[in-house]
Amino acid sequence: MRLNMATTRRQKHNLCSTPCLVLLLPLLLQFYSGQSDLQLNYYEQSCPNAEEIIKQEVTNLYNKHGNTAVSWVRNLFHDCGVKSCDASLLLETANGIESEQESDRSFGMRNFKYVRTIKEALEKECPMTVSCADIVALSARDGIVMLGGPRIEMKTGRRDGRESYLTEVETALPNHNDSMSSVLSTFQSIGIDTEGTVALLGAHSVGRVHCVNLVHRLYPTVDPTLDPDYAEYLKGRCPTPDPDPKAVLYARNDRETPMILDNFYYKHLLEHKGLLLVDQELASDPLTSPFVEKMAADNGHFQDRFARAILLLSENNPLTGDQGEIRKDCRYVNQLNS
Repeated sequence: MRLNMATTRRQKHNLCSTPCLVLLLPLLLQFYSGQSDLQLNYYEQSCPNAEEIIKQEVTNLYNKHGNTAVSWVRNLFHDCGVKSCDASLLLETANGIESEQESDRSFGMRNFKYVRTIKEALEKECPMTVSCADIVALSARDGIVMLGGPRIEMKTGRRDGRESYLTEVETALPNHNDSMSSVLSTFQSIGIDTEGTVALLGAHSVGRVHCVNLVHRLYPTVDPTLDPDYAEYLKGRCPTPDPDPKAVLYARNDRETPMILDNFYYKHLLEHKGLLLVDQELASDPLTSPFVEKMAADNGHFQDRFARAILLLSENNPLTGDQGEIRKDCRYVNQLNS
């Protein structure tokens, strides 16, 4: 009798487990689908020359306008940092869509017009095949190489979103004067740890910063964490406490190697020559300072950690499969094309 009861219980368990697995399987597949649909050489069959075309256009643009390489890296931060790597950043204000480019966080961003140059070259080769989201990712990858950074093997297969997230930009992207705990929390929410965050901020080793984002460290009194000689240099670049946002008033992130993605950024932080408040906080916060010291001492270590963090960022919550669309013009969702 006991044997029969035990057998019955096992049968009931087996009968229950089978339909449970059947019900859970679609949920598990749905959970993992976003990552699994990204793959290396996604366009190998549909557009074999896609990655080479992007690389060539990035190279041509860099040779004509060197600052485009910096723009591609910043585009990746601003697109993938807001909900998804879905090219929502590239959408312009039109027919009910409010562009993320209008956010204060997007101040100083430029060269969006050259995304069209890349997209047009791809459309000639393979119409309606390569997404704007993959252009954002791969142009950043190739731009990093142009800036002397590491070559990163990126997966592709991202799809383009149909909406903008202007109202979420302010909370999704760190600001230059945010606390370090806030910055770390923001990146951790998309799977990037403390060392990865320190490495990502190494992107500040290239490009420039407008005086609008600097003067609070100079006026009415100089931030005591700034090296005095460096503060005088910055005052020379930003001579008034109320600079015109439209004027060409800026300071280079790195005066020694301003267009090379290297660890001079971290060396300068240890010398109290961080340009932005968030930069200098990296060197003073006990959670991040050990990583600053390690990256300052070893450029290879910095580039390795930077590559890993960029890869994580580039795969943040992508649209894949039949989600979203492939935009014909990166500025507009397809039904709004003129």
